[in-house]
Amino acid sequence: MDNVSEALPGYAPEIGRWLWALADARRRTRLALEDLSQPIVDWRNPHGGNSIGALLYHLAAIEVDWLYAEVLEKPWPPELEQLFPFDIRDAQGCLIEVRDVRLEEHWHRLDVVRVALMDAFRGMSIDEFRRVRHFEQYDVTPEWVLHHLMQHEAEHRGQIGELRLQAAWESGLHGRTV
Repeated sequence: MDNVSEALPGYAPEIGRWLWALADARRRTRLALEDLSQPIVDWRNPHGGNSIGALLYHLAAIEVDWLYAEVLEKPWPPELEQLFPFDIRDAQGCLIEVRDVRLEEHWHRLDVVRVALMDAFRGMSIDEFRRVRHFEQYDVTPEWVLHHLMQHEAEHRGQIGELRLQAAWESGLHGRTV
């Protein structure tokens, strides 16, 4: 595989480069989850923390929220809302525990959200890409949102890798596909 970034076709060149990097982050997440068994998706450290399933749900929810709230400045469409039957956080502010959801369903949710994001950036001008959106607690641009989403996914991908190793060790499956 070449490690050369390229602008994705169909976008302004600078936006296409950011979207290429976002796609590369997702490719790496897919590799981190390759051949993952359902018990590992649902496994939760007995000392606390999130499951891989909770992190995948969270990744998709945050991506769609930043896209609609900050980039497009409008509510989520109903077809995307229905993909998120659970709140993102529980009453204590912790990520909601998402159990017994197949990895394929998590990927479907992530893929549908990503298609919406890619469609939203198609045809966007550089001026709009850099237009500051003003909110009560912060200002943000779509350009920064893409940076944030890549960083967010990379950080949680690291957690996912650690959870995968811990779950394999706890279940006695270390050294085998989990």
